[in-house]
Amino acid sequence: MSNAAAHQTSFQDRIQQIAPYAILVLFALWTLVPIVWMLISSLKIRTSMFTMPPDLIFDPTLRYYQELLFGANPLTKYLMNSAIVSVSSAVIAVSLGTLGGYGLSRIEMSGKKHLAFWIISTRMAPIAVVIVPLFFIYNFLGLLNTYLGLIIAYTTFNLPFAIWLMRSFFDEIPEELEEAAQIDGATRWQAFYKVALPLVLPGMGATAIISIVFAWNDFLFALIFTNSETQTIPVAAAQLVTQTGTLWGQVMAIGVVILLPMVLFGMIVKNYLVSGLTMGAMKQ
Repeated sequence: MSNAAAHQTSFQDRIQQIAPYAILVLFALWTLVPIVWMLISSLKIRTSMFTMPPDLIFDPTLRYYQELLFGANPLTKYLMNSAIVSVSSAVIAVSLGTLGGYGLSRIEMSGKKHLAFWIISTRMAPIAVVIVPLFFIYNFLGLLNTYLGLIIAYTTFNLPFAIWLMRSFFDEIPEELEEAAQIDGATRWQAFYKVALPLVLPGMGATAIISIVFAWNDFLFALIFTNSETQTIPVAAAQLVTQTGTLWGQVMAIGVVILLPMVLFGMIVKNYLVSGLTMGAMKQ
C-alpha cells in the first residue's frame, strides 16, 4: 500500500471514530442550549433579557420565581394538580398495561397480532380528534372540571402504549421460568406475581416514566376539561400570554418550574428507564 493510500485510510478511520462523538455533541448543544438560555433569562430583568449580544455577566434576580410561587395566584395549586393527575394516570395505565401486556404475551389465540396492532393504533389518534366527543361525554357524566375526568383522559392515551411496551418486556422472559414454578405447585397467578412480575420491574418503571411525562406536559386536555381549581401547570403557563403582551420573565421562570421536576424525576429513576427500554428493545 502506498503512503497516500495509507494516509487516506488513516484519515477515514479517524473520521469514523470522531463522527459519533461529533453527532452527540451537536445533539447535546441542540438540547441544552435552549434550556440554559431559558434558565439564564429567568434570572435577568426584562430590559436585559433581549439585549444583543446577550449579557452573560449580570446580577441575577429571583423576582419572577417569587411572583409565580408567592404572588396573587401561586403556582403551587397547579403543580399539585399536575402531580395528582399525572401520577394517578400513570399508576392506572401501568397496572392495567402490565396485565394486558402479559395476556398478549402469554395467551395463544387467533388474531393476537391484529389485536395488538389495534390496541396501539388507538394511541395514534390525534388528541384534537377525540376532544369534542369526550367533551360531550364528560359533560353528560359530570366529569368536567374534575381530577377523575382528566385522569381518565390521560389513561385512555397512556394505556395502549403501556400494553404494547409491557408485552415486549414479557416477551423477553422465557416462559419456562413460569412453567417451572407451576410444576412446583404454583398457580398461574402466583407464577405471574412471583416470577414474571419482578423480572419486568425495570420495564414497568420505564413505562411509568413515559406515562407521567405525557400527562405532565399535556396542554389540550387540561385546557378543555378543567377550570381554575383543577387546571395543570401547562395551562397556567399559557395564561402568561395576555392581551397586553407576553410576560417573558414569568414565562421563562415557569418553563424552568415545569422542566425541573421531570429532570429530577428522570435522574432518580434513570436506571429503571435505561434498563427497561434496553430490555424491551431486544428480541429472543
